[in-house]
Amino acid sequence: MNYVHVLMAFIIVLSHVQFLSATSSSLDNNITTTTSSMKPQELLTRAYSCTSRDLSIGQTTQSQHGIPLYTVQIVNTCLSNCGLSNIHFHCGAFASARLVNPRDFKKLSYDDCLVNNGQPMKPGQAIIFSYSNTFKYPISFKYATFC
Repeated sequence: MNYVHVLMAFIIVLSHVQFLSATSSSLDNNITTTTSSMKPQELLTRAYSCTSRDLSIGQTTQSQHGIPLYTVQIVNTCLSNCGLSNIHFHCGAFASARLVNPRDFKKLSYDDCLVNNGQPMKPGQAIIFSYSNTFKYPISFKYATFC
């Protein structure tokens, strides 16, 4: 089951819960429940917080003569409306024979590369860049600011 199916199921359940219990009801002497007047999408945004697992990274190799070309795709799969920012990746001694736009991916120091110039990545946003080197660099999540 993918994120879209989970999101749709969650919104449907929240809609039914909100419809069925519009007022507070007592479950026993000590426990009461209330239904928020927020829309299901607002509840989902507040209930779902982003984590490092919400950043997907993939690399592909394109055969060509001479120095190999690698394409990297970083995608924010978080369902929340807030953007992940200040995203850093482990990147070793990253270098490229081909120019990489520093707004997309920039080596700050050894094993520390910044994504999207530190700016927030919106839900579903993808950063795609290519680099050339004799070998593929292992690129993995390091840290980010989550809202």
